[in-house]
Amino acid sequence: MYKPLADEIRPDSLDDVVGQRHILGKDGMLRRIVDSGQIPNMIFYGPSGTGKTTVARIIAQRTNRSLRKLNATTAGIADIKKIIDELDTFLTPGGVLLYLDEIQYFNKKQQQSLLEFIEDGRITLIASTTENPYFCVFNAILSRSTVFEFKAVSPRDIAKAVQRAVDIMNSRRDRPLSLGPGVPERISTACGGDVRKAINSVELLFSAAGDRQEISLEDASAISQRSAMRYDREGDEHFDILSALMKSLRGSDPDAAMHYLARLLEVGDLVGACRRILCSASEDIGLAYPMAVPIVKACVDSALQLGLPEARLPLAEACLVLATAPKSNTACLAIDAALSDVRAGRTGAIPRELQNVHADGTGFEREQGYKYPHNFPHRWVKQQYLPDELKNARYYEYGDNKTEQAARRYWEEIKK
Repeated sequence: MYKPLADEIRPDSLDDVVGQRHILGKDGMLRRIVDSGQIPNMIFYGPSGTGKTTVARIIAQRTNRSLRKLNATTAGIADIKKIIDELDTFLTPGGVLLYLDEIQYFNKKQQQSLLEFIEDGRITLIASTTENPYFCVFNAILSRSTVFEFKAVSPRDIAKAVQRAVDIMNSRRDRPLSLGPGVPERISTACGGDVRKAINSVELLFSAAGDRQEISLEDASAISQRSAMRYDREGDEHFDILSALMKSLRGSDPDAAMHYLARLLEVGDLVGACRRILCSASEDIGLAYPMAVPIVKACVDSALQLGLPEARLPLAEACLVLATAPKSNTACLAIDAALSDVRAGRTGAIPRELQNVHADGTGFEREQGYKYPHNFPHRWVKQQYLPDELKNARYYEYGDNKTEQAARRYWEEIKK
């Protein structure tokens, strides 16, 4: 029966796991916990192919508990009940270590069914997920578990797994295959930090080699096209890239902005990129360069009309305008402060001067008395606009950019 190479060469020791030195290194917290033999409930969180399942298997081998495995994409309440029925029997003398893969696919009821047995220690849960556990795992499970984050593996570490895979595949051939210049590096970098993907690439390259004596860089490039892209339109990676784009614009880093825009466009997320760029124009540039809004709007409209791949041109222009523009978030701070008061119930009656003029003469104790600013010098007259309860509230503070400072000086001169 065929067994994928990536599954066949899984490490049997924590020392052989590539990457994750921050938790599996000599002083890593997860390693120290495993070495102690006292295994708590744990949740492994991180991208695919970073060693979550491998580490769970190694832990299971080092405990006296009976290992049971479930995948939440296919398992249900019946599978959980079957494991529960085995508790306190000869089948599970030391309790059960349950490895639950993709726990984010279990609903609240399914996760809750484990609580009693996690609480009394008869089941030790090791769950893995590619989604943020604080969003997808029930709070009661989280409070009883320790979360460990697995990170994308660096190309340098993946190269070790690639070499191991190459050695194993060559041991099965009459004539070993050599790797052309740049092939190991291409495989290690094109997998996007996914060790499984890199090993699968090695296996596929060997399978397609035929009677060739060398794997070329051209073949390695062909098999790894776009494979470095980690992206799920509704998952963490989607929001991480969008967040990184906006923060790069806010941080005035045009190179980073181009990088994250390219990642969004490469997977066809034109709408997501447009929304973040439009938002940044008002949130981060704002009054420091008010023309950014119409410029960016024109670029976004052009992009949506053109479609990909041509849309990359106006969107690149918009991002560079925003990344290199002066920054001000005073508009954002002002509206958020005002919303905070409104949501807290701090509103008050609208001053009589600002009420609808048609209300005059219908029982009010006095006429409106509104002063029309255009009838006064410099088009301004002192008048209360906020409700009495908030008449001294300050929501907007001028930014330190030249545009807002010019406006500040203009109105200070007039209002004094």
